[in-house]
Amino acid sequence: MSEQTDLDQICINTLRSLSIDQVEKAHSGHPGTPMGAAPTAFCLWQRFLRYDPDNPDWPNRDRFILSAGHASALLYSLLHLTGVKATSPSYEDEDRLAVTMDDLKTFRQAGSRCTGHPEYGWTSGVETTTGPLGQGAGDSVGMAIAGRWLAATYNRPDFELFNHNVYALCSDGDMMEGVSSEAASLAGHLKLGNLCWIYDDNRITIEGSTDLTFTEDVAARFSAYGWSVAHVDDANGLPLLAEAYETFLHTDDRPTLIIVHSHIGYGAPHKHDSREAHGEPLGPEESRLAKEFYGCDPDKQFYVPDGVREYFQTGFGERGRAAHVAWRAQFDAYRKQYPDLAEQIDRMQQRGLPGDWDSELPTFPADEKGMATRESSGKVLNTIAGKIAWLLGGAADLSPSTKTELKGDFYGQFQPPEQYENAKGNYRGRNFHFGLREHAMCAIANGMSLSKLRPYAASFLVFSDYGRAALRLSAMMEIPIIYIWTHDSISLGEDGPTHQPIAHLASLRATPGLVVLRPADANEVVEAWRLIMQLTDRPVCLILTRQAVPTLDRTRYASASGLARGAYVLADAEDGRPAVLLLATGSEVALCVAAHEQLKKEGISSRVISMPSWEVFEHQGQEYRDEILPPGILARVGVEEASGFGWERYTGAGGCIIAMHCFGLSAPAKVVARRFGFEPGHIVAAAKEQIARHNTKSTKNESEKAR
Repeated sequence: MSEQTDLDQICINTLRSLSIDQVEKAHSGHPGTPMGAAPTAFCLWQRFLRYDPDNPDWPNRDRFILSAGHASALLYSLLHLTGVKATSPSYEDEDRLAVTMDDLKTFRQAGSRCTGHPEYGWTSGVETTTGPLGQGAGDSVGMAIAGRWLAATYNRPDFELFNHNVYALCSDGDMMEGVSSEAASLAGHLKLGNLCWIYDDNRITIEGSTDLTFTEDVAARFSAYGWSVAHVDDANGLPLLAEAYETFLHTDDRPTLIIVHSHIGYGAPHKHDSREAHGEPLGPEESRLAKEFYGCDPDKQFYVPDGVREYFQTGFGERGRAAHVAWRAQFDAYRKQYPDLAEQIDRMQQRGLPGDWDSELPTFPADEKGMATRESSGKVLNTIAGKIAWLLGGAADLSPSTKTELKGDFYGQFQPPEQYENAKGNYRGRNFHFGLREHAMCAIANGMSLSKLRPYAASFLVFSDYGRAALRLSAMMEIPIIYIWTHDSISLGEDGPTHQPIAHLASLRATPGLVVLRPADANEVVEAWRLIMQLTDRPVCLILTRQAVPTLDRTRYASASGLARGAYVLADAEDGRPAVLLLATGSEVALCVAAHEQLKKEGISSRVISMPSWEVFEHQGQEYRDEILPPGILARVGVEEASGFGWERYTGAGGCIIAMHCFGLSAPAKVVARRFGFEPGHIVAAAKEQIARHNTKSTKNESEKAR
């Protein structure tokens, strides 16, 4: 049906008026884009989107991402009117709508499901957290990649389990942000025919007309990326919108961009096409005038005319339910014919693991020369990937350096099949090439994880800065992405200060919900991966060395299994009563072990504490933390080839922190380490100074007590 009916228009105007009312009641929000884009969203949801409102987590549903997250009032209005049910564990009462009328009335207020910008996991029907522009667009590429991979991996003749499409509604701002350009470039290369971006081109941003800053030919740019580009000159023309969506559905060899020309604040006589309609309420009088223009009763707020909800149910609802029922029947038959594959799909959807996933994890023998933790990590990654079919990922053009390539022809490269003459390149490939696009890589990983794959993304630690916006959202959404950051310190050497990370560990540790793991040797790497794979509700940053580090003799020192608690006693005084504590992470642990042995020769007792994860350690009980870091032992030395910010939490105000206070040096690694004091002799001297300092204080306190 391409024609437009009166009821279509009533539904569109109801979406507009509900959006206006949300913003007006909250005295906060963005009404203009929902007013202009309501027909675009209505046409998609009512006529094309395959989505079961009773089961919004159905694996083969179409995805709708509101990358223009500031237009959240439009999404909440859609979720309410289409009757999407609450399924997220965050709801106390599952027998309710994802968005109730009370939620709409408490838009942007504490406890409402209608938060200022859409939040994944809090409101059912929200596919990803959006608001920072460009992020939803990047996530959508990850979801489209996941769709292609799932189809190529699990579909069988007569069983097309995965064939869903991914739609993202984008704004002028999304088109400007660099992450969307990175993601669009890769999507075009990968020929993701299941991806459709809808560009709501209203030509207004907060500062005014886009003529101020954005006059490029977007259509030409996307054509150059390899996208199909369609134009809709009037957002209010449903037949034109429907034709554009139909064109997308019949385009399988490339992604589609639909450029829809709309008017921000459509219908508001004094704010139509103005920046004032973007980020502030219309005001009572302008709201009345807009509603009158739509033919709505201006004296009614949060009003839904008779027949609107029912109309959505006969279109959006019935289509989605029928598709889901048919899919469920197909999957039941698939399970009988392909039980092993069906079990993989079940485990994947539940973020579970095969029972024997860790049965072949290696144990590395003691070796004074050792190996780089990036090397041991690559070995462990390949072992685990052999057990978990949906563990997959890649690097930002650095897999040879990050050691993240999955070895063996059967893993393959994720590429359009026609890119290769043989079977090594296809959509079943588990090795991804993100190119030099760290920001898009992290956003794409978000989309892949939200599709229940288990992705990893890798680069040098210093380049984590480029992906921080997407990484932050990973933590906010509590999704288990594995970020692998190598070349983790000044000891990478000759590449110099531009590549030597300093503030990065402190910055990552400051991110709520993010686990940072910096293992000390090959066997701590094994235990790090054991911990990582069992996490289901938070992302991890695995921090690895470029340079070789000794593989510690675990018959002399404590088992690496202590990593599971974040920090553990690696080496201790013979009587368990050390005079000084030596604390370190990663490659610096071996330096502390060497200092510990030197102090022992001099008759000075010390304890070496490996602290691979501050976050995990802080989740341990106080008794365990006091056992590892006895409060009565004040002589402490913290060692890390990075900013010392935060170490005072463990060394105390009177402790010593051997860390970096500048940007490093271009020179061989040993020269760099020596220049900045990262050698056993310096740690020994600091330990002695600490003992003398705190013993002097202790003696003075005892004398004062005696008086």
